[in-house]
Amino acid sequence: MTAASTASAAPRTDRQHMMRIAVIWVVLSVIGMVLVYFVWGPHMPPGKDSDQARVQQDGNRLLGTIAVPVFVFVWVYLGYVLTNWRVKSSTPVDEVGDGPPLKGHAGFQAIWLGVTTATVLALFVFGTVDLAHNDGAGTGSGPSPIWTPTGYDANAAQSKLLVVQVIGQQWRWTFRYPQYGGFESDVMVVPAGQEVQYSVTSLDVIHSFWAVNLGIKADANPGVNNVAFGTADKIGSVNIRCDELCGLYHGSMTTTGKVVSPADFKTWATKASSTYQQLIPFLPPYADIYLPQSDGGYYDPGQDPLPSGPPPGPASPSVIP
Repeated sequence: MTAASTASAAPRTDRQHMMRIAVIWVVLSVIGMVLVYFVWGPHMPPGKDSDQARVQQDGNRLLGTIAVPVFVFVWVYLGYVLTNWRVKSSTPVDEVGDGPPLKGHAGFQAIWLGVTTATVLALFVFGTVDLAHNDGAGTGSGPSPIWTPTGYDANAAQSKLLVVQVIGQQWRWTFRYPQYGGFESDVMVVPAGQEVQYSVTSLDVIHSFWAVNLGIKADANPGVNNVAFGTADKIGSVNIRCDELCGLYHGSMTTTGKVVSPADFKTWATKASSTYQQLIPFLPPYADIYLPQSDGGYYDPGQDPLPSGPPPGPASPSVIP
């Protein structure tokens, strides 16, 4: 046997193994990060139907890209170990032993702590900036939001934003429009290009209002006004569902909203307000929250006394002319 063949047959050192693992890891990580960010990223949920949705999609692209090296390292290391250090089935049991003990490496530990700490802090700054820049990025911010858009006022009557009150109850969604007389509809309609204040509450148990493709999500808690902001850009339908287990028919608590042009919204809201004019007195006055009746009714009659006489039969304002 020649010296060259003897050298080639010599077992690899730990450093050589680590170099091979590192090269494979880096190459696959770069390929994976490019594919996730540029190929998969533009198709990640919740899409691009609103400013808030785009912000969330960008966040998902970033988090997905950052996760690739971690995911790849786990599988590369596992595959390498199984390929190079797996004990052969023919090896006698009494010859199978543990490897040499591993001891701490101060340099590696310092790098690990430094990289992970910097990553977490960078993501914290990134997320905070996104929340501040996009008025909460479509999340429920409670009754007193930290970040609010221009024109916001806690009093719906004075707000320059379009206010849509989202009311959850077992097992449906209804929507009130205080700036159009306070009528209530079973269909959510919002105009494209206009910032909307979603005031989310519940009449019974905890629900979660999720306008999926608009990137709007806020818990609907009884006795709480949970405010979120959003601007829809794309005319079309809105997939609305409950995202909090709320009882037997939670899975059926879905509906479809609409994003329409500002002119069509004005026409719809004006017509709905006129159509429901006789019914509005039978609803409680608009408020941030409503108290359910102890007998299972929707509103507290002590808080909201009803006018005498039966309500007239309504015509649905759900269809946009």
